[in-house]
Amino acid sequence: MNSAAKIKAVVLIAAAVYWAACTEQAPETAEVRAPGIADWGAVTETAAYARYGLTKLSDYGFFEGDLRDLHPAERVFPYTVASPLFSDYAEKARFVFMPEGSSAEYHDRDVMEFPEGSVLIKNFSYTAGQIGADRDVLLETRLLIHGPEGWKALPYVWDTDQKEAYLDIAGGAREVTLPGQGTFRYSIPNMQQCKTCHDKNGKMSPIGPSARQLHHGTEGLSQLEVWHRKGLLSGYPEGSPPTSAVAYSDTRHPLDLRARAYLDANCAYCHRPEGSAKNSGLDLSVFAASEFALGIGKGPVAAGRGSGGLRHDIVPGNPDASIAVYRMESTEPAVMMPELGRSTVHDEGTALIREWIAGLKEG
Repeated sequence: MNSAAKIKAVVLIAAAVYWAACTEQAPETAEVRAPGIADWGAVTETAAYARYGLTKLSDYGFFEGDLRDLHPAERVFPYTVASPLFSDYAEKARFVFMPEGSSAEYHDRDVMEFPEGSVLIKNFSYTAGQIGADRDVLLETRLLIHGPEGWKALPYVWDTDQKEAYLDIAGGAREVTLPGQGTFRYSIPNMQQCKTCHDKNGKMSPIGPSARQLHHGTEGLSQLEVWHRKGLLSGYPEGSPPTSAVAYSDTRHPLDLRARAYLDANCAYCHRPEGSAKNSGLDLSVFAASEFALGIGKGPVAAGRGSGGLRHDIVPGNPDASIAVYRMESTEPAVMMPELGRSTVHDEGTALIREWIAGLKEG
């Protein structure tokens, strides 16, 4: 059995174990806390979690050699997105595993349809330069596993010496200090919280690797074209490639495209017709059918602390009167948006949306 076949086997075993465990109550676990980014309490293998999936990241065989180097094994492919989700300034290394002989199915708007047995692997870290350390420090690895019953999320927390990451369905926290941001609590989501952001019509679904997010690259070839040539992507329209999402940090692009790309990546996974926040009536994706759906001149469905006493989600020409900005600039749990995945304000992202709203004209 080659390495790709071994990975597929352990993935399917982990998925089966997970589904069996989901019928039972999750055990209570104390939250992991740490005094600082370079030193935190021990993270160990927990026998109780074995019923949810493989208890160590290394058990999957996704990476060869020193685990923390994240050197991909056979059939594990790195990828990047054009406009990433903000996560307290953490860096991310993304990979996808697809079983041998399989490929993802192309979609022009939705996330690629990955075959059963696929795993999306996202590693979160801070670079040595960010935290003043000797080397980068990995905090967590999130797996989205496509098993026979659908997609399931498993969070893995890295230990202090960076030799292993362990399954921890309760998530955890790390105290991080960054220049210009001060000290804050970096939160690792628990297994249930993953469902909130990955909800699509009531089912768990990937949210990152869409055609628009993957259609970029170097040397004249986009990642989609590379995947197609390697046999990893079926149905790719060679003669009519998709419109690429712009990098919202790249000021060479028009302001409107950058702002819409930011909202699409950071808000639309919930605020879309199929998302967990569909009751808000907001569609912050690049496919919003109208300015009103995008929040321009739209009042909140339910007023409260989250609105800050303001009357409209986006007020053209007036970012200070816009609920969207108010919530982006907050770190209060009952107010801030996104409500999960950050403990700090994304200064650059907020400045971008402020500039965009300031330039909008009333219709």
